[in-house]
Amino acid sequence: MGQCGITSSKTVLVFLNLIFWFVIILLLVFVTEVVVVVLGYVYRAKVENEVDRSIQKVYKTYNGTNPDAASRAIDYVQRQLHCCGIHNYSDWENTDWFKETKNQSVPLSCCRETASSCNGSLAHPSNLYAEGCEALVVKKLQEIMMHVIWAALAFAAIQLLGMLCACIVLCRRSRDPAYELLITGGTYA
Repeated sequence: MGQCGITSSKTVLVFLNLIFWFVIILLLVFVTEVVVVVLGYVYRAKVENEVDRSIQKVYKTYNGTNPDAASRAIDYVQRQLHCCGIHNYSDWENTDWFKETKNQSVPLSCCRETASSCNGSLAHPSNLYAEGCEALVVKKLQEIMMHVIWAALAFAAIQLLGMLCACIVLCRRSRDPAYELLITGGTYA
């Protein structure tokens, strides 16, 4: 249709071809958004299983040194989310790091900010964060996923509104004289 319009100098056919491809692309983007929303909602529950598997692996490789990426990540999460261990601070007792250090303590990142003399010792559990990190990480990830889902839904709604408005304008154009060309006949103003 567009090729015929170009070869025969019919601008209407070229214009209709452009509109056709624009609508196709807009529909593809809309369908992609809907798929993202549906998949995000369906897999939202699977986040917990994946986080549990990943967090177990990272805690096993913790060695307490600053250059180690896994150790830095655990320390960062524990400081930022005010948590300790996977489910609570006693999870550290099952790690290789705890067994190797033999000092009956957890990382300093488990210490409460209000406990100034905290050295991570299990002898003073009141100085440590009691809540585990897994539940807080899952909660944070699900919050982020919900924000993405709501943003995609809002964008899709705006697109639908735009398509509806375009359809209304195109339908009215053919029967409303207000949309006629200002230049009629052979005279120009």
